[in-house]
Amino acid sequence: MEAGRVFKITINGQAVEARADDTILKAAQREGIHIPTLCYHRQLSPYGGCRVCVVSVEGIPRLVASCTMPVTDGMQVRTDSEQIRKIRSTVVELILSNHPKDCMVCEQSGRCELQDLAYEFGLSHIRFKGEVSVHEIENQNPVLERDYNKCILCGRCVRMCDEIQGVGAVDFSKRGFRAKIATAYDGVLDCEFCGNCIGACPVGALTGKPSRFKGRPWEVRKVKTVCNYCGCGCSIMVNVKGGEVVRVTPVEDGGINEGMLCVKGKFGFEYINHEDRLKTPLVKKNGAFVEASWDEALDVVAANLGRIKKKYGSDSIGGLCSAKCSSEDNYLFQKFMRTAIGTNSVDHCARY
Repeated sequence: MEAGRVFKITINGQAVEARADDTILKAAQREGIHIPTLCYHRQLSPYGGCRVCVVSVEGIPRLVASCTMPVTDGMQVRTDSEQIRKIRSTVVELILSNHPKDCMVCEQSGRCELQDLAYEFGLSHIRFKGEVSVHEIENQNPVLERDYNKCILCGRCVRMCDEIQGVGAVDFSKRGFRAKIATAYDGVLDCEFCGNCIGACPVGALTGKPSRFKGRPWEVRKVKTVCNYCGCGCSIMVNVKGGEVVRVTPVEDGGINEGMLCVKGKFGFEYINHEDRLKTPLVKKNGAFVEASWDEALDVVAANLGRIKKKYGSDSIGGLCSAKCSSEDNYLFQKFMRTAIGTNSVDHCARY
């Protein structure tokens, strides 16, 4: 297939230009045409497992999953009809038949994609009755809770962990009705707890424990900022309620991290409101630390550095710079140590 080739297709009677490597879903999304999804994630490979995104294509005698179906030149697509809505509604209803009905206390309520689809199709009553999966809630680690009773087997957490993080800490286990997402030998979760699986999960199967019951999505004020843990400069969205940060979520529309975070960026926000957090410089006077201005603190540092250098020499002083700083800040630090202090004893906390 010729790279960069443009196809002419029709979606719901509307002429659309699609790229050669597009799926029907991508082409429709680019034109603002709504197709509901559950297992689809923009950063992950197409899966086609939930079948919520089915559409009809002229010449194909069955409905196809739009997230996996590549476009072809002249393709005629229908994304919304009575038959399509009925099938999508039934698919969602079948998923809900094996799903807990505790939306009132679910941490994901208000940002749950399954809840949104139930509302879209008006599913106030589930016709299908039968056995319901029962799994023990996994919460052995301090930051992440896994409630696979709510899992819809979309595989987004599996693909996120494998394709983006390159860890492969979880995968599908067992078959049929007994199928579930599990760790190796169904043991404890063995990973770095980046929490990106939480962001990928469309329901409440994976939640962050530090944020549980701290605030609903509509109760928080979201502030875009930059994570201060290292010099990478990841974009983050702090969720604030009552003047307190209750949750950190990624910024998905840009930033060098493209929506991904590490364990510190995702869960290490409680220090912000901690009562022991330093808010002003401290200097020691008469054997006790007292608050001081920045000018006073810097004067104390400069005086002590000058005294030590004069008494013991420049090489008695060493400098350790930090990955929390930018490359420019670290450059200035080593320049200060070499020129102002006069020593080459400079190291970095991230040096191997």
